[in-house]
Amino acid sequence: MADPARSNVLRDGPGPNPAAEKPRWSRRLSLTSRILFVNVLPLVLLGGGVIYLDFYRKQLLDERFKLALVEAQITAEALAGATDARQEALLIQIGKEQRLRIRLYDADGELEGDSFALSAPTFSIDAVPEDNRDFALTLDRWFDRVVGAPPLPDYREPQVDNANAWPELDRARSESLTQIVLRDAADGTHVINAAAPVGLDGETLLITRNPIDITERVREARSTVALVTLLALFVSTMLSLFLAQTIVRPLRELVQAAVRVRQGRDRQVEVPRLPDRRDEIGMLARAISDMTHALRMRIDAVESFAADVAHEIKNPLASLRSATESLNRVDDPELRVQLLDIATHDVRRIDRLVTEISEASRIDAELSRATFETVDLASLVTNIIGSRENRSENEGRHVLFDAEPGRYRVHGEPSRLERVISNLLDNSVSFSPPDGAITIDLARADNWITLSVCDEGPGIPEARREQVFQRFHSHRPQAEDFGNHSGLGLAIARSIAEAHDGTLMAESRPDGKNGACLVLNLPALREG
Repeated sequence: MADPARSNVLRDGPGPNPAAEKPRWSRRLSLTSRILFVNVLPLVLLGGGVIYLDFYRKQLLDERFKLALVEAQITAEALAGATDARQEALLIQIGKEQRLRIRLYDADGELEGDSFALSAPTFSIDAVPEDNRDFALTLDRWFDRVVGAPPLPDYREPQVDNANAWPELDRARSESLTQIVLRDAADGTHVINAAAPVGLDGETLLITRNPIDITERVREARSTVALVTLLALFVSTMLSLFLAQTIVRPLRELVQAAVRVRQGRDRQVEVPRLPDRRDEIGMLARAISDMTHALRMRIDAVESFAADVAHEIKNPLASLRSATESLNRVDDPELRVQLLDIATHDVRRIDRLVTEISEASRIDAELSRATFETVDLASLVTNIIGSRENRSENEGRHVLFDAEPGRYRVHGEPSRLERVISNLLDNSVSFSPPDGAITIDLARADNWITLSVCDEGPGIPEARREQVFQRFHSHRPQAEDFGNHSGLGLAIARSIAEAHDGTLMAESRPDGKNGACLVLNLPALREG
């Protein structure tokens, strides 16, 4: 039995709209997009912050390397050729102004002058903290591991301070080029050593800078990144809770509506459609709403069908009962023969009704399991016409058909399509005059194939063209034996057509003559 409700699962319609108060962006983005955004946001900020901090630190160190190179070269030029007193004065002056420790070594590598020994030190490097769990140092080590920074050599003052204690001094002496080395101090800060040759006498210079401002600025930036990440994590948590509500709340409403529908407590229960939501929740709501509507329509159709069946079978049963009860009281042989004819006629009516009702009830289930195949409508119609002629089912009517096989192919179940065409021909034979002609035409337009069956009968008034497809439609020619038809033929034909994604309609003859045309439209297969 065909489902009278052919609804679109994703269409919008009236109904409760609990999502109307939600922000528009939350109704437009899919759940996948929102979940990804909420979960990825803190990770993106954290990862981006780490990358930025590493780049920021390298940029600061590069600037200081360049500064140390320039300072070492300028200081070496200033010290070259100067007297011992002048060299000591320069060591003190440059060390104080630039906050450096400047050491000068003679050609044998022995220490000649040290700005920290000649004057008060301009900086001091703290010793290792007593608490090894120092938070800043722990963060520094964690950060270095995350960015994959190579380990740096530790900065330690040698017990015997000479050129051999500093590898950069050896390289500067042997290569006659300024050497820059970065080391880690015990307090977690950086130490930059710059070694440069002084003049042509073999003297070398070692400049030491402790750029604690770099460490402080990186730590400040790191704190900012951590704060932003924590803020993003908080926002992400709030968004997750909000997202959970946007998912859970409508799901609860759908569950409650589904339970009420299942329990059947309220026939008019409206499943919320959430038309403003374009995400998966909205799709689910509309699908459940349409499914509920289709289910109700199907239940109504079953109830109506059962009532119609009871009504249609009751009439021949009453007639049959009356005839059989009268047989015992009738002695006239002719009247008894008439009563037996009536009983036989009613049995035939009931048998046809039961057969057609069984067919109508099975049609949806069978088509849902059927394997569709390519069907050539021209060949199918030709075979049907030949079979009907052999069985004299056309009752003397002339069936006119001429179509080229191969051009009118559809995807369907052959036996069911044969049933449709046979039912259309049965209807045309019923209403055609004894010597009338029935014309079958096939046409192809765009992606559709149209099969029309036209007769020369009285035709169908426009106001009744939909009624002929209703179950148990009883408008028949006066001369026809009612027991030969159940009134289900065209209803079954339309159900089969709709199961093939097609349509079946009643129209007037295109040539304007008396008669009716039953028009079947089916999706066409591509040619080639």
